[in-house]
Amino acid sequence: MATRLDFLKGLRYNIPAAIEHIQVLKLIDNPNTFIDIGANKGQFSLAARHAYSDAAIISFEPLSGPAEIFKKVFTKDQNIVLHQSAIGPDKSSQSMHVSKRNDSSSLLPIGIGQSNIFPGTDESHTEKVKVAPLHHFLQKNDFVPPVFVKIDVQGYELQVLKGCDELTHLFNYIYVECSFMELYEKQALAHEVITFLNSRSFHLKGIYNTFYDKKGIAVQADFLFRKSR
Repeated sequence: MATRLDFLKGLRYNIPAAIEHIQVLKLIDNPNTFIDIGANKGQFSLAARHAYSDAAIISFEPLSGPAEIFKKVFTKDQNIVLHQSAIGPDKSSQSMHVSKRNDSSSLLPIGIGQSNIFPGTDESHTEKVKVAPLHHFLQKNDFVPPVFVKIDVQGYELQVLKGCDELTHLFNYIYVECSFMELYEKQALAHEVITFLNSRSFHLKGIYNTFYDKKGIAVQADFLFRKSR
């Protein structure tokens, strides 16, 4: 277990670790490989490194600005790799809808629901980014089990999972942020993600960090799935 001094790597660049995920990470049986899809500036990777100091972390972040900060945060960590790409079903170049708060950016258009519930997250501009299936970057021997896959992609979850399909059988855990209502245009909702993962023998283990709107309605949460043995 690493010490809290690891968080200082992020704080040097004003990047706080996503400590809300530590409770979930402590439930896992000593993962050796983390796949961080939608890494942004490294908030989750900082939490993963804090919890598991020796694990390999393979991260994906398509936006140039956050990717450059991620590289600075982890410049001395030889066991972290960043690919500047999004994950999706097909290899392509697409326009990312960049939010005024870049961690709310998405390959899907930012919807009215997102802007209303999370003020200040409406679109700023677009940026061309690379998209490709996970197997374009990784092979079987890159996965040392147990493997923990985190997905935080602002409505693009189902497309990411389809882009992982050839390698999903190597995953032990999938931890994905899902929405109960449409925040991004034509996004898949939580029940669709659950159905898809059930069909791949992943079953829901827990729901964490639920966010509620001002009326007390659940908007989104982090879902932890475990591969059936």
